Amino acid sequence: MAKKNNAPVYLVALVLFLGGLGYLLYSGLGENTSYFLNVSEALAMKPTDLTKARLFGTVAASDIKRPQDAMGVTFTLVDKDQAAKTIRVDFKGAVPDTFKPGAEVIVEGGVNPASGDFAANTLMTKCPSKYQKENRG
Repeated sequence: MAKKNNAPVYLVALVLFLGGLGYLLYSGLGENTSYFLNVSEALAMKPTDLTKARLFGTVAASDIKRPQDAMGVTFTLVDKDQAAKTIRVDFKGAVPDTFKPGAEVIVEGGVNPASGDFAANTLMTKCPSKYQKENRG
């Protein structure tokens, strides 16, 4: 009795597996990728490179403007480590209740080429310390 050669079946399975893996890597790292930067890193980049990015910083104490007839907020985002580095953020959408001056926020969006401001489509605030576990040491 002769043994059946299964090499072609294994070769086809390997090609399908590698093709699927390659597609997942390409789609996962393609256009859905965004930079995660602090304000000073974002200011060091060209505005054309910041079409999709997440910025982390602190809301400045002054110059927060909320439109009366629509949702959203316009504010200045300050770098956590270098307070002199700031960027103006324009967000259109529902503002979280925990948004206030001094709050740490993450905004996601891109630089508006016309104004130079960061046009955010997502605004997330860090939970206040009252929600963190107390240190029981």
